[in-house]
Amino acid sequence: MHIAFLTPEYPHRDILQSAGIGSSIKNLATSLYNHGNAITIFIYDQPVQEIINDNGIIIHRIKKKRYKFFGWYLYRKHIEKYCNQIIRQENITIIEAPDWTGITAFMHFKIPLIIRFHGSDAYFCHLENRKQKLKNFWFEKLGINQADAFIAPTSFAGEVSKKLFKIKKKEVLTIHNGLDLEKFENNSPEKFAKNTILYIGTLIRKKGVLELPEIFNKVRYVFPETKLVLIGNDTFDIKTKSKSTWNLMKDLFTKDDLNYVDYIGKIPYNEIQEHIKKANVCVFPTYAETFGMVTIEAMAMQKAVVNSNIGWSKELIIDEESGFLVHPSNHDLYAERIKQIIGDNLLAKKIGQSGRLRVEEKFDINKLAFENMEFYRTILNTKK
Repeated sequence: MHIAFLTPEYPHRDILQSAGIGSSIKNLATSLYNHGNAITIFIYDQPVQEIINDNGIIIHRIKKKRYKFFGWYLYRKHIEKYCNQIIRQENITIIEAPDWTGITAFMHFKIPLIIRFHGSDAYFCHLENRKQKLKNFWFEKLGINQADAFIAPTSFAGEVSKKLFKIKKKEVLTIHNGLDLEKFENNSPEKFAKNTILYIGTLIRKKGVLELPEIFNKVRYVFPETKLVLIGNDTFDIKTKSKSTWNLMKDLFTKDDLNYVDYIGKIPYNEIQEHIKKANVCVFPTYAETFGMVTIEAMAMQKAVVNSNIGWSKELIIDEESGFLVHPSNHDLYAERIKQIIGDNLLAKKIGQSGRLRVEEKFDINKLAFENMEFYRTILNTKK
């Protein structure tokens, strides 16, 4: 097969912006390529127009275009025209796109379109209990209507998306995101920086980062030398209209606690593993997610993880076995789980080992690639 992915992000040294969506696509695309499929990546909203050969995977950067009027429509049609041209030239057989902002609204392809539920605006608004702009829902609904079938990274994300968009006659299949486990090895899990808590992800309200100051304070009351390391982009806060979520967080830390917080900001993806190796415990107190790539990355590196206990995360972690699941608003219990790990190296090791086994069992991309290939073939056969 020749499989294409339409995406707003993708990890590559020449492409600055990429997060969990990009990582999951690259992991899958690389494994599919290694199993004999041709792969084309279309990345939209790019500052330049160029084609890159990334070890056999062909990347098309589609430059962002500005229009005086109806840019939301005209740029989509520009993407559609460009993709269809390459689809014809390269005999691409199937294309996959994300649900976010309904990028495929108004687009028509001559080949089957799969939408993968990485997380729509409708989905996140639902989880955060906030009102969605009607325009955004309209775009996403139109994009959903254009698709032939759907893949969800967790059953939770699939079921919520299915209800939100009233999907009735098209299949929504759960296929987890995965990792190339050979690239996530920690040969010395016993070596780490004691009392170091690590958070990796965007500094944004929905990720639960505003809960961290109080949780951290409760941990430091027992282990005063504990350090909190934060890695990720700072963002605008939708509730307070603050330009910086980090500034909101700083106001919530006590003066003394703030001396033990190290906000590194965004770093290259290939440097993140070293920070995971150094951590004593990794925390992800998020309120809204479809999967959480960095969670399974930390588990693969044999790190004890304290995660949210909402929906999707229950499909990643078995509570008290391969990690801990706690609601982000339960500061006492969240802090207690972190203290358990920091105070007991044997427990940290045991949970880390169980986490690695869980990832090997459920999230090996080389196994999951076959599930994706089988589903693609099923859709292609039904379209004949």
